[in-house]
Amino acid sequence: MDHTDRLNRLKFRAWHRGTREADYMIGCFFDAHHANWTEPEMAWFEALLDEDDVDVMAWALGTQAIPPEYAGAQIDAFRKLDFVKIPR
Repeated sequence: MDHTDRLNRLKFRAWHRGTREADYMIGCFFDAHHANWTEPEMAWFEALLDEDDVDVMAWALGTQAIPPEYAGAQIDAFRKLDFVKIPR
């Protein structure tokens, strides 16, 4: 799959999680950060998308410990939640 197709697939998966809260949290993170992702960063996000939304949201909110495979700069950026712009 080429880079553009892969990003389109990630965008769709990020914005179609099943709950509005997860869509905003994960979709807005994608929109804010995907433009400069390297291959390992894209692979990290793909793996994150395979996790349950309740776990991902708990990691972001700090109510559950982050598994070692997700630790690092990307989850730190994700946990800031400063990228979430809720439309009114």
